[in-house]
This record gives sequence, C-alpha cells and structure tokens, in this order.
Amino acid sequence: MAKLDVVAMLLAGGEGKRLGPLTRDRAKPAVPFGGIYRLIDFTLSNCINSGIMRVNVLTQYKSESLDRHLINYWNTFFVREFGHYLCIIPPQFRVGNSWYAGTADAIAQNVYTFMRENPEHVLILSGDHVYKMDYALLIHEHVATGANLTIACLEVDVKRATELGVLAIDDEHHVVGFEEKPRNPTSIPGKPGRALASMGIYVFHTDTLVKRLREDARRANSTHDFGREIIPAMLRAHDPVSVHIFRDGNKSETPYWRDVGTLDSFYEANMDLCSVEPVFNLYDSEWPVYTHHIQVPPAKFVFAQKGRNARRGMALDSIVGPGCIISGGRVERCILGPTVRVNSFAQVEDSILMDGVNIGRHARVRRAIIDKGVHLPPGERIGYDLERDARRFVVTPSKIVVIAKETII
Repeated sequence: MAKLDVVAMLLAGGEGKRLGPLTRDRAKPAVPFGGIYRLIDFTLSNCINSGIMRVNVLTQYKSESLDRHLINYWNTFFVREFGHYLCIIPPQFRVGNSWYAGTADAIAQNVYTFMRENPEHVLILSGDHVYKMDYALLIHEHVATGANLTIACLEVDVKRATELGVLAIDDEHHVVGFEEKPRNPTSIPGKPGRALASMGIYVFHTDTLVKRLREDARRANSTHDFGREIIPAMLRAHDPVSVHIFRDGNKSETPYWRDVGTLDSFYEANMDLCSVEPVFNLYDSEWPVYTHHIQVPPAKFVFAQKGRNARRGMALDSIVGPGCIISGGRVERCILGPTVRVNSFAQVEDSILMDGVNIGRHARVRRAIIDKGVHLPPGERIGYDLERDARRFVVTPSKIVVIAKETII
C-alpha cells in the first residue's frame, strides 16, 4: 500500500461528567481501564499498529495525569528524525476567546497544526472508546472512493442507536442521510431492528475539512459539532460522503466497539475482559495494546492453608495487575490494577479495583468500582446494603457502587 499522507487529530478533552466520580480528578481519556491501561491507550495503539505516526492530541479538562502519561510513555514511540510526532495541544484561544464549544470547534481552533504540513487527509479520532481498528484500511478505502469525507460505522441494535449518530446509505455505500441521537433510529434496509451508527471516526480531504469548518464557524447558532452540524451541512451541499464498515482488529464475527460513557457501560466493558474467551482480546500479539508499565514486582498469591477457617490467597476468572498481593483473600471475576492488596479472609467479587486499593481483613466487596488509593477497613461491607452505600458513595442505575479516588472510609 502507498504511504499515507495523513495527520491524526485525537480529541482527548472530554470532561466525562457521566463517568463521575472517576473523572473528578482526571480527563475521561485518562480513566484507567482493564487493570493496567488508560482509555486513550486503545486509540493510540490503533494509530501505532496502523502506521499513523503524526498525531495531535487535543486536551482540555483536568489533563495533568493524561499529559504525564503521554509525555512519559507515548512520546517514546514517535521518532522526530523520521517525521513522526505526538504533539499535546491544550486550548490556546488562538481563534476566539472560549473553550472548545464542540468537536468541530476543537478542530477549527487548531487548523494551523495540520495546515502547516498540508497533508492530503485528516483523520479525526476520539480518545475514550475501546476497540481495535486498522485506520489504514479506512484511509485507503476513503482514497479509493474519492469521497470528501468517510465515516467509520458499525451495525448496532436500534435501541442502542438512540445514543449515537445514525446513517442512511445507498447501494454504493454513499451516505444519503444522517441523524444525531435520533429518538426513532432508521433501520438498515432488509435488517429490521439494526441501525448503521457512526463511531465518531472521520477521514476528511483536508481542503474540504478546512472549508466546512470555516463555514460552520461563521454560523452564530451552530453547536459546532461534526454530527449535528458539519455532516448534515455536507449532505445538504451534496458533498460526496462515504461510509466505511468497521472490521474488527480482533478478527471476530462480532465487531467490538464500546463507548464507555457511563459508569454502567464502563463496568460492563471491564467485566467483558474476565470471560474465558473475551470478544475483546488483550492477548493478541498481532495487534498489541500498548501502555506504561510501572516498575513493581510481579503479582503474588500467598497462604494455601487447609481446613475450614484456613487462609487461601486466590483469584479466579480475574485480571490481576503487577505488584498485587492476594494475601489470604479471595478474588472472583475482578479487574485488579497494579499494587492492589487483598488481605486475609477478605472476599471481592465482580468488581474493579484500581491502583493501590487495599481491602482489609474480613471485608466483603461485590459489584463495585473502587478508584485509586482507597483503603477499605477490616470487616467493611460494600455492595451488600445499597441504601447505606448510597449515603456514602455513588450507586449507579445497575446498582454498581462507585467509590471515588482516595476516599477515606
């Protein structure tokens, strides 16, 4: 395949209000996921694996931990001498005097970052989705169709489509209609109950992108969003817009893509990883997911006593991060981040424990998300009395108990 003349613009400024309290102290793309990763790692790994080596990351809210992660780890992948770079760009008020008003406004305020290189195409990505995708296939298909914009899409149930942008296409995969978060999503012809949804991944011909952004910036009543403004305007102007059907990097029959925008969806996506054969495979050597690994000892499981009241350190159907010590406690169907400790006779089930969480002796935890640095006292109960939990913590609609970072209990 020919070399890709493309610059990626990665939107990583999401406030992530629906993920609170996990986003109380960090941007949404910096939220830990799967034990050792952060959400942005999946998009950046896709870039590396796809050969996309010119990446601008647009940050905004509470970006300190995200900046550290990008600078201390991800910058090592990009070699300036080869024309590669990962550039972190905070809001600079170069255009106007406001924070980013929408996805299109974020790109519009930073047009200069890619115009000085004059790439043929611009790839627009989000930093808070979980999936594997070869962006090179998307870009080459975009070039082959001659479209000014290509939108990456996947089939979803119509009930799920109410939270996404929904497309209508013709027989040649040209987009003929687009609705952002419709109440009654349009089904795919011949597939009742299924809709074609946007993944929020776009490839633009650069000249077209700049033209449409400038037009949108002049509209005073615009929300400055790609789904609500830019794409509908292009369709009204009969700009050629094509669609790329998502082909999963897992090579599975069911493409895996998750927008973990709520606490419940975040919890479910993590729990998916505990399956014996998860659809989203972290162990695929052909499509590795990269992240920063802290320098700590290996995980350890201690005490193998016998008898009715014996201490046994064990983890079943779980992901256990480095530096964890399961010291006479029992862990089932859990995601444990680095340096978690589960002490004697404690039991943790169906839960996510982030870095440095300490579960006291005889404590019980079920269906919970516990953020970094929380120390659970001996004998504490989480997930057993939801009324009591709701007075102290956040309890989601699916009855998941969420404890904020470094909460004192």
